[in-house]
Amino acid sequence: MPDSATTPTDPPSVPPLAGATDDSFEHVPVLAGPLLEAFAELPPTPAGAAPLLIDCTLGGGGHSALLLEAHPQLRLIGLDQDPTARAAAAARLAPFGERVSIVASNFAAFTPPEPAALVLADLGVSSPQLDVAARGFSFRADGPLDMRMNPEAGETVAELIARLEEAELADLIYAYGEERLSRRIARKIKAHLAEQGPFAGTGALAYLVAGCYPPAARRGRIHPATRSFQALRIAVNDELGVLDRLLAAAPDWLLPGGLVGVISFHSLEDRRVKTAFAGDGRLQRVTRKPLVADEAEQAANPRSRSAKLRVARRRPLESGASA
Repeated sequence: MPDSATTPTDPPSVPPLAGATDDSFEHVPVLAGPLLEAFAELPPTPAGAAPLLIDCTLGGGGHSALLLEAHPQLRLIGLDQDPTARAAAAARLAPFGERVSIVASNFAAFTPPEPAALVLADLGVSSPQLDVAARGFSFRADGPLDMRMNPEAGETVAELIARLEEAELADLIYAYGEERLSRRIARKIKAHLAEQGPFAGTGALAYLVAGCYPPAARRGRIHPATRSFQALRIAVNDELGVLDRLLAAAPDWLLPGGLVGVISFHSLEDRRVKTAFAGDGRLQRVTRKPLVADEAEQAANPRSRSAKLRVARRRPLESGASA
């Protein structure tokens, strides 16, 4: 999870993380410069049709707005399963009029109506999702243990941790959070549920996870609960499974010469993108190494520090050679 912060219930020795704000739903697009440069040239379209951008993770519409401004003929289909994000994007993209179509969908369930010139996915959790307590993504302000990208469907974190056995929960936290104390954390979580019942909210869970660390280890820049919260969020939203399905489908969404770009925020995602782009015979890698934020962007937007952009191009349809 790119960033979070503590609640008033956290131990004094656990500092808040940088980067949290109280802003309304406003998507600050990370890697704007590298993205515009990578997507500067669009492929030819059949019979001169206006090129199509599919933004698989529309959010507040920040990246889409940049690309629509840069390419006046570009049309957009923006996908998002979060109704709050769709409303914010609709307001931000209103000046582009009929060039914009917003669809309530997870990108794994979407089938495009026509081949696209550009496909983009920004896999980061948006600032408003992190910062709005009622969504339960963060522990900056206490909220329910939810974390669903689509708040109208699926299993919450509270339901997930109640359902899993201790060993399953430990394996999940280790696999998706790369958390070395996963077994201790899982044991404490299940003991709390057995003895005290459901957690009161995100603050209580963050407090318990922090307590699994020795005092000296609670003083780092990254909150001790960050990796566990990341793991639970990934599991609740099937983020890696959804990403795998997108990586398998996206090349067939593209026109020959079309570009697909993925912005990831942790190594589990980036490894999948790197492997898919390198091993898919339909694609040719444009970026051998990921594009990252420069020092100025990192200083202005701390959440950009972990962002990595990889780009690949759709080969001609008759070509099937590996990249």
